[in-house]
Amino acid sequence: MTLVQTQPRPADADSVHRPAVEVMDAAGPQVCDDMSVEVALAVMAAARTVRLVVCDQDGQCTGLVTRTELAAVRESSDYTDRVRLRDILGDHGSFASPVTTMAEAEHAMRTRRLGVLPVVDEQGSALGILALSR
Repeated sequence: MTLVQTQPRPADADSVHRPAVEVMDAAGPQVCDDMSVEVALAVMAAARTVRLVVCDQDGQCTGLVTRTELAAVRESSDYTDRVRLRDILGDHGSFASPVTTMAEAEHAMRTRRLGVLPVVDEQGSALGILALSR
């Protein structure tokens, strides 16, 4: 793994200095943090996506959830239909700004063991997603 990206892009010496806003992919579906796990899984299935951007009531990004994470929550013995996305976000509060360089984002993702990192503006609104390439 060398660059923070989701699709192949031309590699050059300056690519690690490119800002996140130049290499991020669309944020994809955004849902409210009071959504239940079951509804979130249904949204993912309908949108044919493996992750959702989670926002609070004010539209500020609070994190990301993946289908794998939600399936694990649903299969746990503590699961009830009252579990909301805000209850399971845990340490998903890491974000990149649009001016974060690819090198900085990659370092943050590796340090925190994150596969994806939301890019948010000054108001906390999700602009896109960065993901480690494999």
